[in-house]
Amino acid sequence: MSIFVIAEIGINHNGDLDIAKELIDVAVNAGADAVKFQKRDINKVYSQELLDGPRESPWGSTQREQKAGLEFGIEEYREIDRYCKDKNIEWFASAWDLNSQKFLRQFGCNYNKVASAMIVWDDLLKMIAEEGKHTFISTGMSTEADIERAIEIFRNANCPFELMHCVSTYPLADEDANLTCISTLRERFGCNVGYSGHEAGLAVSYGAAALGITSLERHITMSRAMYGSDQAASVEPSGFGALVGSVRKIEVAMGSGVIGYHPSEVPIAKKLREHLAWDEDSI
Repeated sequence: MSIFVIAEIGINHNGDLDIAKELIDVAVNAGADAVKFQKRDINKVYSQELLDGPRESPWGSTQREQKAGLEFGIEEYREIDRYCKDKNIEWFASAWDLNSQKFLRQFGCNYNKVASAMIVWDDLLKMIAEEGKHTFISTGMSTEADIERAIEIFRNANCPFELMHCVSTYPLADEDANLTCISTLRERFGCNVGYSGHEAGLAVSYGAAALGITSLERHITMSRAMYGSDQAASVEPSGFGALVGSVRKIEVAMGSGVIGYHPSEVPIAKKLREHLAWDEDSI
């Protein structure tokens, strides 16, 4: 089974539909399987006190203006839906509140995503699970009990899912990646496990690919110098192309694990062992 590669656009579009389309193109050109966004009803996710607080940004001087500036509405998502269909790439989004999950339903996406921050919200998990769509569940900032409860909800709803090992720091330090947890999660919960990475660079993701992950999610950006909290933990276009290409090579290189001669080795063995009276029929 090929690794399902997700290009996480998130809010790296900075509220600009043209940038969102450029990032979709980056994902398509690299050979990703899907792009993912984030959807919030800011009046549900944030307190009024926080929204009224000060924050300088390209959209104004309050938290409300900054967070509203990063959100796409119905017209933008209709265009994203049209554009992705035209480019023949899947798209979906992680909802951060119940209203946003209801909003996303109108587009009939084939996948859902539970963000690490939301894995502890039973009501949202139940709403997602009742849709019966394959769901990627990130495990950052969660305990074993949190993960077990989320899995229980999805299994009770007969909703297909996979976990995504994740450490929710931006950017992630290599020494904190804990990639061995991929195997731990797979063995403990008996399910497929992917990797959602926030590290700078590509090496950790290559390591995850070699551990048998079924999905790989990385944030992408046109430039890490752009405005935004996720940009520093994102991969630029050339790097993302290299990532997807290398992951596909790693998949092929992993092989079957069976011990024995590879067919292409036989003539080499025959030549190099000729003086040993080696019998090819002994293979």
